[in-house]
Amino acid sequence: MRTIADVFRTIGSAVATVVTLPFRLVAKLFGGASRGGRTRRA
Repeated sequence: MRTIADVFRTIGSAVATVVTLPFRLVAKLFGGASRGGRTRRA
C-alpha cells in the first residue's frame, strides 16, 4: 500500500509542477514588465 501512495504522490507533484510552471512564467514575465506592480508578492 505504501508504494501505491508513493506513486500517487509522485504523479501528483509532477502534475502540480506542470500546472503551476506556466503561471510562474507568466507571473515572472508580468512582474519584470511592470516592475513591482500588483503581481509582486512577499
